[in-house]
Parts: sequence; structure tokens; C-alpha cells
Amino acid sequence: MVEKDFPMTIEGRAKLEEQIEELKMVRRPEVVERIKIARAYGDLSENSEYESAKDEQAFVEGKIAEFENMLLHAVIIDNEGIDKNEISMGRTVKFLDLDLNEEETVSIVGSAEADPFEGKISNESAIAKGMIGHKVGETLSIEIPGGQMNVKILKVSASK
Repeated sequence: MVEKDFPMTIEGRAKLEEQIEELKMVRRPEVVERIKIARAYGDLSENSEYESAKDEQAFVEGKIAEFENMLLHAVIIDNEGIDKNEISMGRTVKFLDLDLNEEETVSIVGSAEADPFEGKISNESAIAKGMIGHKVGETLSIEIPGGQMNVKILKVSASK
């Protein structure tokens, strides 16, 4: 089986490491304690507390394995040698949506750290794919699932 690479920023890697630490040092011991308490209730075959705790344990262990795999296959984004006005992964882009006449700012990150609510979009998204490689001042027509999006690139900077 071919393993997938997970492109991410240095900040994204640090956040993932923090999440693993939280799962291992806080959530895992909490679940173990819940299982221990639930076992004390007696008959495990009809013990919903025990079943719930075991389900949570499986979830936590699954997340740990998933995040550790992502770290193992992480590829840190390096924009060395790329024009500072060119859009690429790890950059923040301020653009004008010409259709709505609204300015927006997004950071283009790997799918592992994408969070649209924080303005972090995946490099695999239609908007990012349409912008990558373009520069400040360009006007683009980007194909998105809902149709066409027309934008003017206003500013490109290193992601925060």
C-alpha cells in the first residue's frame, strides 16, 4: 500500500503534535479511568457506561494512530526560492471577489490542517488549485463546484 504524504506548515505540524500529546496525556488516562469505574458496576454485558467508555477508548486510540501516521508522512512546506508575490502552499492570500465585491483572506495549507472557519483552505480545494502559481495583481476566473468565481489577487504573504 502506498502511503499518502501530508503537506503541512511548521505551525500545522506543531499543532498536530500538541493534539497527540493531549490525546495521550489527558484523554487516554480519562478514558482508562472511566473504564475502571464502569467495571466496578458489575455485569459488563449490560453495562452501558462500560460500552460507552470502550467506544471512546477506540475513538481516542484511532485518532492517535491517525495523527501519528500524518506526522510520519508529513512534508513540511518550503517556499524557499519561490517569488514572494506568487501564491503557493503556506502563503496567505488577500483577494477581491469581483462577483460579490468583497475582500477575503485565506491561508493555503495542506488538507491535514485545513480549517475554513479559521480561513485555512486545503491546497486540494478548487479555490486554492485555481490560485496556486498566480501572482499579485492578476485577475482570475476559478472553476468552483457552484460555477465560476472571479477574483483579483491583492496581496500574498507568508502564512501566520
